[in-house]
Order: sequence, then C-alpha cells, then structure tokens
Amino acid sequence: MRLFYFFDTKSRLVCLAILACLIVGCGGGGGGQQPILGNPGISVSSPPQIILTTPAKTIPIITGIPINIKITAKFNRNMSPATVNDASFTVLCPTASPAARSGLVAYDIPNQLASFQPTGGLPVNTTCTATVSSAVTDTNQLAMASNYSWSFTTALTQDITPPLITVTSPLNSSTNVCLTKVLSATFNKTMDPTTVTSNSFYVTDPQNSLISGLDSYDSPSNTASFTVNNPPGFAANTLYTIKLTAGIKDLAGNSLAPTSFSFTTGAQSCTPPPVVNLRSIATYGAFGGNAGVTNQGINTIINGDLGTTAACTLFTGLHDATNIFTETTLNIGQVTGTAFCGPPAPGTNASLALENQAAIDALAAYNGLVAMSPTIILGPNSGNLAGLTVAPGIYRPIPASFLLTKGVSDTGNLTLDASGDPNAVWIFQMPESLTIGLIATPSQVILINGANPKNVYWQVGSHARIEDGSTVVGTIIASAGITISTANQVIQTTLTGRAIGLNASVTMVNTTIVAP
Repeated sequence: MRLFYFFDTKSRLVCLAILACLIVGCGGGGGGQQPILGNPGISVSSPPQIILTTPAKTIPIITGIPINIKITAKFNRNMSPATVNDASFTVLCPTASPAARSGLVAYDIPNQLASFQPTGGLPVNTTCTATVSSAVTDTNQLAMASNYSWSFTTALTQDITPPLITVTSPLNSSTNVCLTKVLSATFNKTMDPTTVTSNSFYVTDPQNSLISGLDSYDSPSNTASFTVNNPPGFAANTLYTIKLTAGIKDLAGNSLAPTSFSFTTGAQSCTPPPVVNLRSIATYGAFGGNAGVTNQGINTIINGDLGTTAACTLFTGLHDATNIFTETTLNIGQVTGTAFCGPPAPGTNASLALENQAAIDALAAYNGLVAMSPTIILGPNSGNLAGLTVAPGIYRPIPASFLLTKGVSDTGNLTLDASGDPNAVWIFQMPESLTIGLIATPSQVILINGANPKNVYWQVGSHARIEDGSTVVGTIIASAGITISTANQVIQTTLTGRAIGLNASVTMVNTTIVAP
C-alpha cells in the first residue's frame, strides 16, 4: 500500500486518505529512541537527517534546473507525514513576485520522501532556496536538528523531454536467468519515485498472471527495481515479461513510453552479492578516529554526521546546527547532520559512548572487507586503475596499493559498470595506500548503467589521499587517515560516500561529501 499526504500552500490540509492508526503502523515507530542500524539494542537521540535532495545540495550551487521540476528531500528514517506540510517545506525565489512560491507538498511513506511541486513552475533564470524546517519530526516525534536549506538556479525553459531506459537487467531475451534475480531498469534522468509502483512496473508469467513482488526506486543510480517475493522466487525454465507503463514519470512530469522486455529463467539459484554491514557508521560523512576532522577553505559541506572519539577541540573549521568548531573567515565547513565528539563540552559522556560504538562498527566493517576473498587480482605492477572500465567484483592489487592517476595513454578515470544490476558491488582491497588524482590533475570514478555509490567500498591498509578537483564515489575506510585536496586549493573535490579514518584524522579542503 502506498500512502500519500498532500498539502497546498494556498489552503490547509487537502486530503488525509488514511486513518491515523494506519500511520502508526506504516511508520515503523513505537516508543523510545531510534535504534542504531545493525545494533537494535543500542539507542541514540541523533536527529533525523535529509540525506538526498533534488536538485542536489552542493557548493557551488547547481544551475540550469528546469522550471517545472518537482523539488524533493529524502530522509534517513520514517517521518511523521502530518509534520511535512506547506509551513514546514517552503521554496523562496527572491527575484520573483511574490518571493514565496505556491505549490503542492506531499510526503511518500515508502520512499521517506518529501516533495514540493511548484504551482505554475518556478521563475526563469532565478536562484531559489528550498527549506525543510525543524518542525518536521520522525515517527518518534524527534525533530531535525535545524532547518535544512539548499539553493539552485533555474534554467530559461521547462523540461519536456520524455525519459528513456538506458539499460535493463537482465537484458531483453536473456536466458538461464537465476531464480531470485532482481529485475531493474535504469533511466537517463532522475525519475519521480512515487510513480514507480506495482501498477506501473510489474511482471507477468506466460499466462499473463501478475507475479508478486516489491517495487523500489533508487535516485542516485536512476534505477527502478522489482524484487520477486522470495521464497520461492521465479519458476524454473519459464518465460517472464517485464512491463513499464506511462505511469512512470520524471520529476518534470514527463511520462515514459510504455516498454516491455522478457527473460527466461534457468534452474539455478542466484549468488548473493557481498554484504558489508556498516552499522552505526553508515550515517557519517566523515569520521576521524581518535584524531578528529579538520577543514580548510570556505566551500566544504559534509552531508551526514561528523564524528571522532577524541575531544571536540579536534574538530576545526567546521560547524553543525548547534556548535561551531574553531572556524575562521577562511575555514568554514557545514555539517548537515550532527557532530559527535567527546568531552569537554559540547561533547558529553553520552556522545563519547556513541563514538566509541561507531569506532567499533567501523573497525568491524574494515575487518569484514579485509577478510573477503578477492575475485580479481590486478598485477603485477598494475595498481593504477586509470582508464579502466570494470565489472562488479572484489579487487586487490599487486603490489599493495591502488592508484587512480592520469598516465600517458589513459583518461585518469575509473568507470564502474553495473550492466543494469542494482545490487552490483565493488570492493577495492589494498594492504597499503590509495591515491586518487594528482595536484592540478584530478581523476574521477564514474558510475554507469545503474552503478550505485552505496555499493562501492575502499579498504585502505594505511593512508588514503584524494587530490583537488577529483570526483570519487564509495565508502573509504582507512586504517590510518584520509586527506582530501591540498591547502589553498579552491577547486571543489567531491566524495559521494564516506571518509572513515580508523586511527588518524580526516583532513579536507573545499570538499563536498555526500553520505549515500
């Protein structure tokens, strides 16, 4: 069942389609505090977070946004739908008249997604600011730590181009498909998650009967997925048809052309992808072990929590919603989540206990990555990933370090190709160091065909370094520390993932981190 709550900025609540008792059932709440992921016995009072927005929150801000786009904010947990309304989700366009935009505010429970559909579109060539206020609470009535705002600049036109499917998994007419295969379609643009439903994305058998399963949509990879109810999965040696209808739309309201593709199962079960359990460290954008986190430059933003087991004085050049940590006019870094550290104030014994647990969870994840058997050995002397396009797998270099730096005959980039598989996982194991980019010569990790940053991991035996201007994806867990960019550099460096240092600090300069 998909539940929606709609508000209009010109009126009060328009529709409450579901009784309040169902809200509680869908909210997944119950009394008490939010459990840490993977550790149900541990409770935290960490405020809910917005983990993804459209348009994205970046520095500098994104430009060229179509004026008819739906604006969205995805939370990291179930929120109370009644608190997401026209008062708590607003859009201001300062050069427009009036400045405050009218629109339809909605909250989609399955996707934990708040949306704002502007009435009549946004003004052209204008910088707008969207704000979700701290009046929004989760299902345990815990509020966000502060208002969450992000800005973007609109284009001169609407987006009227229909979305296209770029790849499917499995490919059309595939045979011998394993029985619990997750079916997926990857699009060429960001879609509206609320339109990916059992009515718009479904599977039929040779008798045209519907197959029971669960639909989902992942915004970072632009991929819609169908997971068959399991057990028993699909029947063996059977032809199935996947259908996607015009009900699937992009964020500008453009419909997909109706599409179908087919596959035939084999008799074998699917091999599950490797599993990495981050537990409580999953909410962090940066974690500096017992040595803290340091920022230089004025354009740093960490979308996620910030942590260290050391005293709060080892955070420098950073601030969250309630505290400033040794910022100057030249060193300003925004933390959209919460900064956790040890005493003295603002650190407490409670926050130190949380960070000690986060350190334990980070080490457990690191050891889990180390213990995995590699599926691809790159060697000898082939630790440079530049210019490669690689399939999912567990990669280990010979010798002991990975590089991603531009050479004479390559682009300096690494491309991860999921071939439409939403569960594709890449793990890069290195006993020693990781170096991505060179000073003034950035490198990129590029995702294609549905690859997802949340499924990329870098296990680094010593120190990791990302140079200025590079664009990297994945969770980096380094035994020592992590250095992102170089002092006095102004070009932005981006990590869509996490920077986790187990035993040393994380330092950054004009860096954007987005915890997936």
